[in-house]
Amino acid sequence: QVLIGGRDTPEGRAAVESLARLYRRWVPPDRVLSMGLWSSELAKLAANAFLAQRISSINAISALCEETGADVQQVSHAIGTDSRIGPRFLSAGCGFGGPALQKHVLNLVYICESLGLAQAAAYWQQASRAGGQGPRVVDMNDWIKARFVRRVITSMFNTIRGKRIAVLGFSYKAHTTDTRDTASIDVCRGLLLDGAALSVYDPKVTPEQIHLDMCLPKGSLEQPRRQHTAVSLATVDVARSAMEACRGAHGVCVLTDWPEFRRLDFHAIFKAMMKPAFIFDGRNVLDHARLREIGFVVYALGKPLDPFL
Repeated sequence: QVLIGGRDTPEGRAAVESLARLYRRWVPPDRVLSMGLWSSELAKLAANAFLAQRISSINAISALCEETGADVQQVSHAIGTDSRIGPRFLSAGCGFGGPALQKHVLNLVYICESLGLAQAAAYWQQASRAGGQGPRVVDMNDWIKARFVRRVITSMFNTIRGKRIAVLGFSYKAHTTDTRDTASIDVCRGLLLDGAALSVYDPKVTPEQIHLDMCLPKGSLEQPRRQHTAVSLATVDVARSAMEACRGAHGVCVLTDWPEFRRLDFHAIFKAMMKPAFIFDGRNVLDHARLREIGFVVYALGKPLDPFL
């Protein structure tokens, strides 16, 4: 879809039409939208803000599912059959990332605050900005990542200090090398701050990029006023394979939904890990029943908790 914004003047309308005519040469005409300057700007920001809100909403439901014994995948399937809602982007996970979602939500917050719309800004950002209750999209995304870290720590006998944790997946989604605002950064930092030693494997992201992202606190450019605690990378290794990352590990965290993770030899991984062997599936991409048959203690986000947990 192409959004073209321009001023509501004869010159502005002519410029918009000239650009639209150019795009219609290879983009279907109904996908080329012309509108006012501010309308085009807000349409892009609002689209990503609504998407971020949708993801944060199902992530909030996933926490409720764990506490009640419900299955978030069953709940999201039922929600998705409602024609008013639809099935897309209803997969729970350990936080959204990427180059657009959080940045555009924060841009929307900034515009609202600049225009004196404190309540509207607080709706998208955080409770501390204004009174009242309502969805706090950015806060929910941070909370779900922190909650995942706490689940890892509490499951492994309330401490991971000195324990080796394998992290499978570092990009913000599968089939990309893009790590901008990836949830893996905050999850890895949370594990490091509790004293874990990490072994990170991603099929596409380079070791240099992983170390660079871990050195620069996530969000420090978008949120310079926020406190960012430094972490040491002395206990962060980048593995060349999933098996190498998991060898000798106490636990495995799946943070990106790479298809190859479904095909791993978990029998061999189980034998190579310390016992009890934990798997924390932050993307619900694995066969949890099969993993339990092998002997793993499994945490699946938004699923009924393993009796061990």
